Amino acid sequence: MDADLFSAQVSSPDAASIITAPDATAIPLPESGLARLQQQLNPEQLAAARFGDAPLLIIAGAGTGKTTTLVHRVAQLIASGIDPGEILLLTFTRRAAAEMIRRVDQLLSHVTKTPASMKFHGRKVVGGTFHAVATRHLREFGQYVGLDADFTILDRSDSEDLMNELRAEIDIAHKEKRFPLKGTCIDIYSRCVNTRQPLSTVLKETFPWCVEHEAGLKSLFQLFTQRKEDQRILDYDDLLLFWLALLADSPAAELLRQRYKAVLVDEYQDTNALQGEIVRALRPDGRGLTVVGDDAQSIYSFRAATIENILRFDQEFPNTQVLTLSQNYRSTPEILEASNLVMSLATEGRRKKLWTSRPPQGKPQLVNCRDDNEQSTLVADRILELRETGVSLKGQAVLFRASHHSATLEIELSRRNIPFVKFGGLKFVESAHVKDAMALLRLAENPRDSVSALRVLLLLPGIGPKTARQLTERLGTGAGAFEPWREHQPAAATQLHWPVFVALLRTLVKGGQTSVPLPLQLAQVRQFLAPLLEQKYDHAPARLRDLEQLEVVASRFESRSQFLTELTLDPPTSTQDFAQDPLLDEDWITLSTIHSAKGLEWDAVYVLHAADGNIPSDIATRNPREIEEERRLFYVALTRAKTHLHVYHPQRYYFHGRNQSDRHSYSQRTRFLPDDILSAWELVVPRSPGAMPSGPVENGLTTADVRKKIGRMWE
Repeated sequence: MDADLFSAQVSSPDAASIITAPDATAIPLPESGLARLQQQLNPEQLAAARFGDAPLLIIAGAGTGKTTTLVHRVAQLIASGIDPGEILLLTFTRRAAAEMIRRVDQLLSHVTKTPASMKFHGRKVVGGTFHAVATRHLREFGQYVGLDADFTILDRSDSEDLMNELRAEIDIAHKEKRFPLKGTCIDIYSRCVNTRQPLSTVLKETFPWCVEHEAGLKSLFQLFTQRKEDQRILDYDDLLLFWLALLADSPAAELLRQRYKAVLVDEYQDTNALQGEIVRALRPDGRGLTVVGDDAQSIYSFRAATIENILRFDQEFPNTQVLTLSQNYRSTPEILEASNLVMSLATEGRRKKLWTSRPPQGKPQLVNCRDDNEQSTLVADRILELRETGVSLKGQAVLFRASHHSATLEIELSRRNIPFVKFGGLKFVESAHVKDAMALLRLAENPRDSVSALRVLLLLPGIGPKTARQLTERLGTGAGAFEPWREHQPAAATQLHWPVFVALLRTLVKGGQTSVPLPLQLAQVRQFLAPLLEQKYDHAPARLRDLEQLEVVASRFESRSQFLTELTLDPPTSTQDFAQDPLLDEDWITLSTIHSAKGLEWDAVYVLHAADGNIPSDIATRNPREIEEERRLFYVALTRAKTHLHVYHPQRYYFHGRNQSDRHSYSQRTRFLPDDILSAWELVVPRSPGAMPSGPVENGLTTADVRKKIGRMWE
């Protein structure tokens, strides 16, 4: 992402994570110029791009040019005279919104007669994630539901910390039977909110081992809700709940609806029930509403996403037009044939058959191998073989259902000096030292934030949980919020740090009020934390370099509030290129879970462990609904491949407990590849190293010779 685009995205303090740009006068565009550019679209894409303002559902199959279609639809709306600022684009990642708006802007720049004056025309579109757009609207209209504009936002781990604090406060965990841990409590709470289901239903269907704790969880969740209200803090779930309240019950509801003449939602199959309600509240009659998605790629029910939103869309909006994109630009016809057959056996969903004009390349391979070790050997062999034919390592990926499925392969790749990058790991802002710095800034921004207060207090030597809670309760509000702490008499171990700590917080409060540059505030935080990090954590120099990089990131933001919101809603994955040596190699292969690979593509894809119990996972076969999602997950894996697709089925699985042993079981091939659709696959059974050819061998032993030798034992 170039610096100018990033600058435009964050130019407004209230627009954290909202992709927007400077105002531009809405000038109708020459339809002929846009029509010329639309010649690159196929008939299905063109129909979607030029559709009117009735509700529109675009079913976009894998690799069918969904983003291109959406970009042209936004450009068409602008060309028809809609002010770009009256178009709302909801996505699931900020990068997706930024990329689409950049492409809209690029498209429009080719058809405007005055390119200089229209430079930012497309970039005035409001785009971002559900949570980012919710934050923007709550900053602006929050007073209509009694919400202060300076509210702070808890990330997932902050919410867990608050939940844990409340568990201890009401002593709910010290009962006769074990009570769910903080992470599980947050999972249950969030699932209730996002699925719009009562606690009893969520416990019965998703957390059956917690059913007996329903009464205790209700008490805990009530206290959790009240404590957030008392401290004027919101978590991720609150952002959506309060936005829905604005749209449903507040005087601002009509203002918000009138603000947008067109609402477009990407990846609609990934929305949850709460997000579906928000979309319906934004556009009750469906006019100007476009949603794009593929029910065959609905794979995130563990995040509370529901396939029902896309399956029932045309029932909820009776005048809906459904358009299907079926021409695939990614995969070979053989890969599409195999993938189509897998989905043809699905018991739910919208039927479609993907096709392509690409030339044939040969059937995908289904490889039967003895065990995990042979699977790893065969995959590594094929990776190197394709590399020699010109397929780079970066053009290849290994996909698997669960992260531990790649353990043996990782050893084999390392042995052969094949570099790899594995998706996943701890996000940058989830690392302890970065959370410490963020907590200091959040506390200065909102002294009522007890989660941040407890975190920073417990950093100081000599302060335990009891003292930290007492100090938190003494906090005031406003400019003098930290005055009560100046009178505190710290323990001997805290005396050196306490006056510096209080002075820092008072300085940060003033800094937020007088617009002291944010990098300077972070530099002060880093200097204070430096000796504490050396005492509390290992690898302190690397952690301090992370905080230095945080100062660089902060220079892009105009306010502390915007910075805190941005990094909470849209955190960077890492800055570890600055804290440690980067991967020094010319090329590398990608290892990824299937969930993490959605939306990506590679020339060659290897799918591991296509055995029942792994695909589908044995923990996701409790009911037909779960099994169907596992089928869709397998389909997503298959459709990531452009030219080469290899699916591996190890037939033997060893039981590894404390000791290695030869105990094993034989697996069944995944139920998603039954015999009657195997005609689309090339079946491969590797020959064992050193194996002799089948059939009789000239001048060799016969069974009669062997029997004769055995018979001599009884003479």
